[in-house]
Amino acid sequence: MRFTLLPIRLVVFSLLALVLVSCNSSGSGSGGSFSISLSTSMLLAPQDGTPASVSVAVTGTSASVTLSAGGVPSGVSVTYKQPGTTGAGGVAFIASPSAAAGTYSIDINANDGNRAAAPQSLTLVVAVATVVSTTTDTTLGINGQLKQFMSTSFQPAEWDYTYFSGKATEPAQLNTLGPQHIRLQGISDAVPWRTNSNPRAAGDWDFTELDAIVQPVLSVADHSPEFQIAVAPPFLENSSGEFNFNSPNLQTFVSYCQYLVRYYNTGGFDWGGQHFQSPSPYPITWWGIFNEYNINGLTPAEYVQMYNAVVPAMLTVDPTIKISALELSDYDYENGDPRNNLPTFVAPVASSGVNAQVDVASTHFYSSCNQNDTDTMIFATVPGFVTDLKYFETEFALRPDLGNVAIWVTENNVNADYSNANGNSTCNPGQKFVPDQRGTSAFFAAWRPYVYSQFAKAGNQALFHWDYDADVQYGEVDYNTGNKYLSYWVDYTLGQMFPVTAASWPAILAMTSTESSSANPTTEALATKNLDGSFVIMITNRAVHSSSDNNGTGDPRTVVIDVSALGNYTSVSELFLQANTDVTNGPQPQSLTPAPLLSVTLNGYGTAFLMIKP
Repeated sequence: MRFTLLPIRLVVFSLLALVLVSCNSSGSGSGGSFSISLSTSMLLAPQDGTPASVSVAVTGTSASVTLSAGGVPSGVSVTYKQPGTTGAGGVAFIASPSAAAGTYSIDINANDGNRAAAPQSLTLVVAVATVVSTTTDTTLGINGQLKQFMSTSFQPAEWDYTYFSGKATEPAQLNTLGPQHIRLQGISDAVPWRTNSNPRAAGDWDFTELDAIVQPVLSVADHSPEFQIAVAPPFLENSSGEFNFNSPNLQTFVSYCQYLVRYYNTGGFDWGGQHFQSPSPYPITWWGIFNEYNINGLTPAEYVQMYNAVVPAMLTVDPTIKISALELSDYDYENGDPRNNLPTFVAPVASSGVNAQVDVASTHFYSSCNQNDTDTMIFATVPGFVTDLKYFETEFALRPDLGNVAIWVTENNVNADYSNANGNSTCNPGQKFVPDQRGTSAFFAAWRPYVYSQFAKAGNQALFHWDYDADVQYGEVDYNTGNKYLSYWVDYTLGQMFPVTAASWPAILAMTSTESSSANPTTEALATKNLDGSFVIMITNRAVHSSSDNNGTGDPRTVVIDVSALGNYTSVSELFLQANTDVTNGPQPQSLTPAPLLSVTLNGYGTAFLMIKP
């Protein structure tokens, strides 16, 4: 793909149909004894009304010739320079914002009053037009700043705790990804407190499976993971595998949380004649309290009671730790709806609301729990995610002591479904489970950047991938081989293009787009300015080709970008994430010629980045 200066006279598509159209329109047709030919077989008409013109040459008649155009889409007007008897005419197409972006086949017709020339085919590309400003949009992000960092997740358990064993690429490959506060969610056999013997026995505790993941993670990136205490020890669970909530069990769970902090942060603890202590020099600062309590057996009031008991007890062991609260499942729109959970949590302390330290409020977003949902349905969930994020902000603002709590999305992927013991869908037991390929296909190269952009604009401050080492539905790398998926490069690129650190936050620039007023926009745009004065512009194509598509290819889109407000910058380069991205080596940037008007074409689902330096 390449950017070119406007007006654009030729755009090459990989679609065979367009190639055939282009070839067909390159010659002259004959109808009766006269014919017409076109100066180009393809035109680009931005939705901002910039005319797109084609010259028409007439041969074989001395009569007065009139031109017309067929197949013109709604929202596109046509003006003509009629040839008359001169033998030369032209047609101009003017697209308005109401014209649907896309590619159209146009017929240019000619008639001399007695005869009609053979129609000539023209491909008309209606392009989205975007204008980038140098003004910070303070209504977006956190007062105009993009503070959303990228991260990933691990779920240590008996089925994956050996991931780092025997893979030459790891943990360096994880380090290259550059995640911040990698999330650790130990469950099942990786829960280290296995039994509670009386008298105590050293075999009550076993950190083997948990630390097979935790220790390599501590050695990479920022050395500061978020350890989510996802579940209670198994002897505190009921027959359904859920925490058996009562006062004695709650006190035991409080002790369990304290032991974990001692193990990783304060020199360990003794039990049954044995000393247990993390071998890593790095402590764990960030801790999450329970996982998705709203679908795992606890009421909102019980969770607040748990949180208020656990957090102060952990702080007595290490007062420097930070706490992530809630970790809601937000896919189930009944139990998962934050409106059923947040009011209890943020209620005044006198009304049994939270009274313990809260540093982050976390939630989880998946677009589906059914592989049969179409691409259109998956994309349509994202505005609902944003609505829920805004609800978090509104509810926490009700209490002055919680108004500055950051919101993190600590789990995110296309599909939350997984196989049950019979090989059927957990969410839809009547159908066989099939991994959703959209978690790693070109669809993801549109979906995740779209989610990232919308979340960043809404003020979210962290976006965690679920999860790192998995299959085609969930993974950034394949669990068995360690080979990278396209999703790895999507998340890597987002982290690189939008660098967020404690001391550096890009500014979100104001933009206008001709699709802004569309009821069904097909592109997403995000522009930022870094502290060094450089700019990044992200253009995502999420245009669905057919309403029935499930992991389809997407529909081609061209976006014209007006960057004249940025001045006479010195360099610009482009980077693409799409179906043909090299998953071994990742996308490679290419240098372009600076210009006030640039255009980008994506042949289907995907995202393009412009990196501009002053």
